[in-house]
This record gives sequence, C-alpha cells and structure tokens, in this order.
Amino acid sequence: QVQLVESGGGLVQAGGSLRLSCVASGSIFSTMGWYRQAAGKQRELVATIANTGATNYADSVTGRITISRDNAKNTVSLQMNSLKPEDTAVYYCYVRALDTLRWYDYWGQGTQVTVSS
Repeated sequence: QVQLVESGGGLVQAGGSLRLSCVASGSIFSTMGWYRQAAGKQRELVATIANTGATNYADSVTGRITISRDNAKNTVSLQMNSLKPEDTAVYYCYVRALDTLRWYDYWGQGTQVTVSS
C-alpha cells in the first residue's frame, strides 16, 4: 500500500523560503513531484523529477523552486525561495508507483503554504 507523508508547509512572508518534503513507501516509484491547488483554482504542476534525475518545472516557479529526490530514501523535496503571495496554495506530493505490474498515480493529503505580502 502506497503511503505519502508530507511535511514542511507553513506561513512565510513574501521573499522568504520554505522546504517541503515527502516520504513515500510501499512500492517502487518512477516520477515523483509536487502539484499545488490555490483556492478556487485547478490543481497545477509545480515540478516533477524522474528516477533518472530529469526535472520538469512550471514556468511560474522556474528559477525560484528546486526539486530533488533521494532514491535510497524514497524522498522528494521542494526547496522554495523568493516566495510570492501567488504561491499560496495547498501543495500535494505526487508519485507514480508500481502496483501489480502497472503504474498508478498517487497523491498526498496536501500541506498548506501561505505567503503573506
């Protein structure tokens, strides 16, 4: 059974930094990453990282946010710098996990990030 444990959300002033982490367990993981959903908006990609280390970022966060992973610990982290009020959202850990020879997408419960102006 896939489990995702997120940590690191909170309240920060504009220009500040936060680090989110997600520990995954219960399967083999390919792509891992983070999505976010602001109030009244659809969930959107923040960044993903493949097990090869290849990364993909949303244009809105490029240069401010860095994704990393530790394959030995099945952990994916998001270092967020120069945060803006528009980064305020619930951030969801995402993994693609192997289950009975097929790949499935799983999501964490979400962690709130609030950036005050």
